[in-house]
Amino acid sequence: MEQDYKVKLDIFEGPLDLLLYLIKKDEIGIYDVSIERITRQYLDYVDTFKMLNIELASEFIVMAANLMYIKSRELLPKVQQPPDEDAEEDDPRWELIRQLVEYKKFKDAAQFLGLQEIKADEFFAANPEPPDLSEAPKVAQAGIFDLIRAFQKVLQRFEKTDDIREIVDDRYTVAGKIDHLLDTVPVGARIPFESLFASAASRSELIVTFLAILELTKLNHFQIEQEQLLGAIVVIRPEAA
Repeated sequence: MEQDYKVKLDIFEGPLDLLLYLIKKDEIGIYDVSIERITRQYLDYVDTFKMLNIELASEFIVMAANLMYIKSRELLPKVQQPPDEDAEEDDPRWELIRQLVEYKKFKDAAQFLGLQEIKADEFFAANPEPPDLSEAPKVAQAGIFDLIRAFQKVLQRFEKTDDIREIVDDRYTVAGKIDHLLDTVPVGARIPFESLFASAASRSELIVTFLAILELTKLNHFQIEQEQLLGAIVVIRPEAA
């Protein structure tokens, strides 16, 4: 594996987006969030980012420290909790919950305005020819957190397997895996995400394969889609890449 290879992604999601994603994944309300559970899941994601050598913004580290601080306060009886002059409520979760609620309001408003802009593009002052509506609606693309979640599942299954594997040369490169994926995934194919790791013989090969998938997605050679929220991820190699 290339030790100097560092992934740079055009990710606009931040730590609050990750927390909202984890809450949605658990199908709970923001006000019912468990700090202990969400902290563990959040740190798992941060560890995975670090393992993949993905550059992390400082905000992710600050949020991790904040979650651990809130968790430590929750573990102590109220009479033993250190004084927090900035806290307005007895519940140490409240400030984080308030941030999540406010952030979700702005995010939902931005998504609503984005949909209104798309709808506005369908109206014209002139009388154009009726558009062709026979094309099936596009499935929403999976985000980086969905990809990391799917990769964590692949990694867990690999670590749990007891199969005896042949010892192979473990010196993989991202460039080599990119060439391999382009050779094995035909143009126009739709392949389950997990199947791209079926031949992996080591943990490092899993990591390099995932980095290659990220790079190919960034270069528009691959598209990543989900048919439903938190559902199975499909890798598509479009006709014109």
